[in-house]
Amino acid sequence: MSGQGIRNVLSIAGSDPSGGAGIQADLKTFAACGTYGMAVLTALTAQNTQGVSGVQTVPPAFVAAQIEAIFADIRVDAVKIGMIATAEIAEVVADALEPHRGRLAIVLDPVMIAKGGSPLLSQDAVSVLRDRLMPMATVVTPNLPEAAALLGEPLATTREEMVGQAERLRGLGAAAVLVKGGHLEADESPDVLTDVNGNRWFEGARTATRNTHGTGCTLSSAIAAELAKGAAAGEAVAAAKAYVAAAIAAAGRLTVGSGHGPLHHFQHWW
Repeated sequence: MSGQGIRNVLSIAGSDPSGGAGIQADLKTFAACGTYGMAVLTALTAQNTQGVSGVQTVPPAFVAAQIEAIFADIRVDAVKIGMIATAEIAEVVADALEPHRGRLAIVLDPVMIAKGGSPLLSQDAVSVLRDRLMPMATVVTPNLPEAAALLGEPLATTREEMVGQAERLRGLGAAAVLVKGGHLEADESPDVLTDVNGNRWFEGARTATRNTHGTGCTLSSAIAAELAKGAAAGEAVAAAKAYVAAAIAAAGRLTVGSGHGPLHHFQHWW
C-alpha cells in the first residue's frame, strides 16, 4: 500500500438497523480488513434477526448526490454495490460510477431477497442491474437463487450447473463471477470463481449455526477491501472466504437477537 496508505472503500447499499447486514456489516468488514469505509445509503429497512418488516427507499437523486459528494473530495479505491432496491436507483448508481469505470475495483453483490424471504429488489431493477451494473463489475457475487434470477434459468443443483451459470453470467460483461453454493443440498458449501484464468473452486465446510445474517454482505465487502489493497480476484476471494469463515465460527460469542444472528466481524480483536 505504499504511496497511498490505507485504501478507501465505498459501499452503496441499504441500512440494517440491527447491524448484521447491509451498510453496517460493510463498514465493520472494511475496518476489520484494514481499509477505510464509506457509505452511500440507497434504502432504510426495518429489520432484525427475524426478518424485514419494512423498506423505505432513498430518492434516486439523493443517492446520486451522495456518490458525487464522495468522488468530488475523496480518492475511492474500490466500490461495493449491495441493495439497490429499484430500477431508478440502479440507473443513477450506474450513471454516477460510469466516469470512474476501469480505474477502481467494483464488487457487485446482487441483493434480491433477504434471509427471511423478503424481496429487496424490484423486478424491473433486475434488467438494469444485469445490463448496466454487471458490465462494469470487477467481481459479481450471486448466490444460486440470484444467479438463476439474473439468467432467467432454473436453480443450479450441481457443480456443473454452477460452472455453466457462472460462465454465462460472465458473458454478460463482468470481469469475474463468484457463484456461491451455499444453497446446494450437500455437506459442503463450494463456491466457484470464473474469470480470464478459467474456473477455480473454493471449498467450504458447513458450520452448524443460526448466525448467518449478513454473510453475503460481509463476503462481498471483504472481497472489495482486498481488491482495494491490490489483490487479484482469486486472492481476494480466498482471503475474504477465510475472514467470513472465522467470523461465522466465532459468532456464538455474540448475543444478538433470537433469529438469524450476525457474524462476529471483529473476532480477531475481541
